[in-house]
Amino acid sequence: MVDWEALVAAAAEVRARAHAPYSRFAVGAALLMEDGSIVTGCNVENRSYGLSLCAERNAVTAAVGRGLKKPLAVVVVTSSSPPSAPCGMCRETLRELVDDVPILLVNPEGERLERTLAELLPDSFVFPPPA
Repeated sequence: MVDWEALVAAAAEVRARAHAPYSRFAVGAALLMEDGSIVTGCNVENRSYGLSLCAERNAVTAAVGRGLKKPLAVVVVTSSSPPSAPCGMCRETLRELVDDVPILLVNPEGERLERTLAELLPDSFVFPPPA
């Protein structure tokens, strides 16, 4: 059972620490991991925009650094209406770890959209494992 409110609170809290001086579009992400822990990440922009890091990828990187590789649920908090979904790179990064996972998109006004990774990344490419 997913405690969505705990994930939303964690994503909103880390979103407040985002470094987004160029886009002014702060994003917070929270992952519920296989051991029951919550791992968070926020976006960190760079003046060389290609070096910017998304909240979702930062959360995945933090989880993998802790030895956790199976998110069970994801929350992304943005200020947009409707709430924004993860970008393509973040979708692919999540897909590297799991086939599918519920993703809740939220904004501070209380709008919520629930999607799955499979809905956001249909017919995803899967590299065949080595023989």
